[in-house]
Amino acid sequence: MATLPAFLTSRPLFKRTAAPRPETAAQPRELRPRRDPYVLRSLPQDHVFFFSKKIDNSRLVREPDPQAKSACWSAIGMASIAVVALACVLVPGAMTTISGYRLESLRAEQRRLVDEHRALDLQEAELLSPERLDRLARAQNLVTPKSDQVFHLDGNKPGSTVAMVKQ
Repeated sequence: MATLPAFLTSRPLFKRTAAPRPETAAQPRELRPRRDPYVLRSLPQDHVFFFSKKIDNSRLVREPDPQAKSACWSAIGMASIAVVALACVLVPGAMTTISGYRLESLRAEQRRLVDEHRALDLQEAELLSPERLDRLARAQNLVTPKSDQVFHLDGNKPGSTVAMVKQ
């Protein structure tokens, strides 16, 4: 068997390439034969050979699968349904977050406009103060008219018409 590991085969793990030594009576017999320290042991699966054969499949024509088209369309449909379901789940949360940001920006704008309105009210009060108006009137020589400079127009007296309207 070529696929079994080397230790399961009957082949020994170490090859002996050196010739066996003759034993003499003076030397005691060893229980295990000594191996040559310079001989390399065989690698696992060393006896397995792989060959590649060139096969020409250019003339083969694949037969169309009639169920493949329906399987493809059903996969596209299921993916579309999954995308729509995911969008239905995620869109409300995203819109809530976006609305929160917009609401906060509108509140900040409202605070800014209220502060600006207060500043404009203060500026208007300073501009319309009686002391400032008196000071401007004196600077332009505007004074209270004397009694002989005032003409009272009475529209109640007969014959005294201020303006006539022609039709």
